[in-house]
Amino acid sequence: MSKRSPEDIGNSQVESVITKSPFNKLGQKYGSSKNEEDIGEFEDPWEDEFETESEEEIIENSELDSDEDVEEEDKEQVEQVEQVYLPGQELGKDEILEADQSTYVMLHSLNVKWPCLSFDILWDNLGDERKMFPVTAYIVAGTQADKPKNNELMVMKMSQLYKTQNDDNESKSFKHYGGVNRVRVTASWADTGKVHIWDLDPLIKALDTSGFQISQKALKPLYTIESHSIEGFAMDWSGTVPGRLLTGDLRTNIYLTTKSQSTFKADRNPFVGHTSSVEDLQWSPVEMNVFASASADQTIRIWDIRGKKKHALCIKAHETDVNVITWNSNQETPSPVANFKWHSAPITSIEWHPTEESVLGVSGSDDQISIWDLSVEHDTEESSHKIFGKDGTEVPSQLMFVHQGQNDIKEIHWHPQIPGCMISTSETGFNIFKTVSI
Repeated sequence: MSKRSPEDIGNSQVESVITKSPFNKLGQKYGSSKNEEDIGEFEDPWEDEFETESEEEIIENSELDSDEDVEEEDKEQVEQVEQVYLPGQELGKDEILEADQSTYVMLHSLNVKWPCLSFDILWDNLGDERKMFPVTAYIVAGTQADKPKNNELMVMKMSQLYKTQNDDNESKSFKHYGGVNRVRVTASWADTGKVHIWDLDPLIKALDTSGFQISQKALKPLYTIESHSIEGFAMDWSGTVPGRLLTGDLRTNIYLTTKSQSTFKADRNPFVGHTSSVEDLQWSPVEMNVFASASADQTIRIWDIRGKKKHALCIKAHETDVNVITWNSNQETPSPVANFKWHSAPITSIEWHPTEESVLGVSGSDDQISIWDLSVEHDTEESSHKIFGKDGTEVPSQLMFVHQGQNDIKEIHWHPQIPGCMISTSETGFNIFKTVSI
């Protein structure tokens, strides 16, 4: 995501509102429309003239024929307009994409001053499995501003989120020197090569409590990791051992930082083995000492933190860079399921649904988010009803939903306390939505 001037940002915000176009697999539409002002008022050419019976019959028959012609034209127009749209398909001169709102339970957009490469969702005390509207969500995000000194680490409260209606949002922020490459609660990877660990409680209290004052001390990081000699993007907190943080940089190094009683301690010796930049890190959801790494060297490696000299397993996972990985926490014995070719540009983020073990969300640089249900099996009886693009691309049966309308999507997350709710960040701001499919 490139940095932009304030003028560019203003234009993109307006454009994102005008061209916002998220679609599902079957509810996508495109077409052209004519201005109603071009249609003149109806005039009776005969006005008050008296007509013979034979003339009346002729006129009536002609009116019937005219009605039939209009109906046929309407049918043809409907057939032309209501077509299945596949991402990447070119539009005609006067054609525009329109969101099919019937495919969303909720859809809201949030514009921000500076775009954010990364964000994370904050757990709150509003309860789990929330299905009542309006909903409230808290997130933390880091900016990519025009100058290092203008960057911020923001805590945002999105409230009054009704079923596709206006929403309220507030934010509080820390000053953050350098662009924020990635955010994982509550750590931020800066493009300065440093990783900062923060206490977000004061900002959350300021959002929820009127008149709450944040002290100057609270605006500074709790701890700064300076083990890396260059910036990076890979970062993950352990879900089995609180306070364990992994960070990976562009020079292949992976460092472990551990929380003690009073502070944090970063290991001096890195995990080495990758031959190119470390793109993503994931702790095992069940093994406290095991984690996985993805790299631009086309491999995924499994590590045990008790042995830093060598990885335990190395798999060549792809013919190109492996940008992101995610560990399905709902299955203790993972096995290969399927291989899908859908996105036409690099994958930027993937995440398993927190409660539906077969549901997966994927975002790509092709400006789309795809939602999959891997439990859907191929049905031979429905083969004749398969959908194909103009280039012959088949729409997989497991593809449940395609969301569009954002430019340069960087990261997605399922909200762990609001079933089916997804939040995404892009060059043009944030989307928070819930579809009818999941």
